[in-house]
Amino acid sequence: MGNTFCQSCSHRHGCKGVYRELGNITGPSVVCKVLIAFLMPVAVFIASLAVCETILAKTIETGPVRTVLGFVLALAVTLGLILVTKLIAWQFGKDR
Repeated sequence: MGNTFCQSCSHRHGCKGVYRELGNITGPSVVCKVLIAFLMPVAVFIASLAVCETILAKTIETGPVRTVLGFVLALAVTLGLILVTKLIAWQFGKDR
């Protein structure tokens, strides 16, 4: 299928060179940024939910209220982390 598609393409002679050049591009690693942007908020939410649930279990007897309040508190902590992370990134980006 790919071969017949390439035969009708007007860029069939330069296509391989373009993909070869794209494959040879080097740059800074984005692994740290990806971990901060995607995994850290999830991990913080789960950890803060567990901590809030543990603390609220000692103070609130009603299960549904404890669950909703723990969820809201964990969400607030996570949103606070995202805000602080954005402020730090903005501050570092401003210096460049």
